Amino acid sequence: MLLLISPDGVEEALECAKAAQHLDIVDVKKPDEGSLGANYPWVIREIRAAVPADTPVSATVGDVPYKPGTVAQAALGAAVSGATYIKVGLYGCTTPEQAVEVMRGVVRAVKDFRPDAFVVASGYADAHRIGCVNPLALPDIARRSGSDAAMLDTAVKDGTRLFDHVPPPLCADFVRQAHEAGLLAALAGSVKSGDLAELARMGTDIVGVRGAVCEGGDRTSGRIRPHLVAAFRAEMDQHVRAHTAAAPAN
Repeated sequence: MLLLISPDGVEEALECAKAAQHLDIVDVKKPDEGSLGANYPWVIREIRAAVPADTPVSATVGDVPYKPGTVAQAALGAAVSGATYIKVGLYGCTTPEQAVEVMRGVVRAVKDFRPDAFVVASGYADAHRIGCVNPLALPDIARRSGSDAAMLDTAVKDGTRLFDHVPPPLCADFVRQAHEAGLLAALAGSVKSGDLAELARMGTDIVGVRGAVCEGGDRTSGRIRPHLVAAFRAEMDQHVRAHTAAAPAN
């Protein structure tokens, strides 16, 4: 599993840089603008400069409306600013067709500029609370749009978590559908260390966290600390090894 950590600015990105050997992707977002809130282009550039050159930088485009042209321009802006992973939160899309239209525009805009960029179609486990597209439709949306990964997060940060809204068996089905479509499967949404065994068991490719590596487990007022990143990664790797050892040989 790959570990994606989401600092809220350059200061926290420097903390991530101190723990670079323990993480795989530094994700630029602005938590006070939503679960996938977009940060400024200059912040993406500064964070790209702050972390090691071989550490990929991801950027969220926002909890986006159903405005395909607007979203495509925003996604291109993130790529131009230095992000190689582009995440789009399909907040304003109420049908799979709308979501596919938005993501096709993003894929074209981003990959015309940088063919090796990695586009992530992100939905929300608690979609029923905001009226957006069914989270279990995301693997097919990502496949149809030419995206590289399907992701689930939570939209409302009120203490409820990924598994509160999409229980582990359904998350496992999400991962299976993504893999069958040739996509990576990413899961986030107040993920804690206690969830790692389940995430490893279902074959999750990317685990996204913020609060779990912040002081006090608080994603808004707590700060990311290198020792918490290291501890989380160590536990994650332990569960991956245990799952691999227990898996039957082919």
